[in-house]
Amino acid sequence: MSFTADVKDELTRVIPTCSHCDKATLAAIARIEGTLLFSGPGRYKLEIATEISSVARLVIRSLHTLYKLKTELTVRRSVLHKTPNYLITVPSQPNLEPALHDLGILAKTGIEMGILPHLVEKTCCAAAYLRGAFLGSGFIAEPRGDFHFEITVESEELADGLVRLMADRDINARVLHRRNSYIVYLKSGEAISEFLAFVGAHQCALAMENERVRKSVRNEINRKVNAEVANQAKSAEAAIDQIVSIRKLAESGKMAELSPGLQEFVKLRLQNPDASLKELGQRANPPLSKSAVYHRVRRLEEMAKSL
Repeated sequence: MSFTADVKDELTRVIPTCSHCDKATLAAIARIEGTLLFSGPGRYKLEIATEISSVARLVIRSLHTLYKLKTELTVRRSVLHKTPNYLITVPSQPNLEPALHDLGILAKTGIEMGILPHLVEKTCCAAAYLRGAFLGSGFIAEPRGDFHFEITVESEELADGLVRLMADRDINARVLHRRNSYIVYLKSGEAISEFLAFVGAHQCALAMENERVRKSVRNEINRKVNAEVANQAKSAEAAIDQIVSIRKLAESGKMAELSPGLQEFVKLRLQNPDASLKELGQRANPPLSKSAVYHRVRRLEEMAKSL
């Protein structure tokens, strides 16, 4: 199973906090994955499609429990992807139109575009609505790759409503307009973990956090290794320059004119071509600080340049 399927499977098993949470979840799923068909005054038919069997069971149970609606289930199999698709049909019946109004799908003047306030009054119901939105069209990339999260909706009002619900929990989402859809997305691993924890996918949130820590440790190790390699390369280049200066002085017969301190440095450098200035200072007699050794290097290089 993909990580998205794991998240959705866990979300379908979240126990509602209050009696209105199931309604909020069903409302979001129906808004995002539902298709409303109209065949005359007061005659509506609702179809909800999903590829997750646990989501199909949740939708059917909620429709029966909350509104006593009759449903029909058709299992279809994709020829291309070889995966089942569950089509839940709610045929025209007396209880359907009031249910559509209560779920925030139908308004007095047509289709409702935003989120009805009474569905998300409580914090738990807001979490339930976001849970339903993700069950409808949510996607999370595998945590081992780049962090990416999105929910696809058809109206800008609904997308903005989802963003506001997340913002109330300090989860900063953004909206991208793509063709005929609006994408509510998160790019931060921390924000995705916070969303999962808020909507009740605690096991998947923990998996995300573990992956975030692993990536953070790996990046820190890479940073230190790169810094160490760069420092070693810099030290090696400096050592080569010092040896070149020593050879110039030797070829010009100036070695005997060097002070005892410079002669000691020349001896240490030739014996330890890979050592850093700090290491050369530790091997001097008496030991020298790095700045003292660097001062001798500067004097040596100035003499070599003057030749």
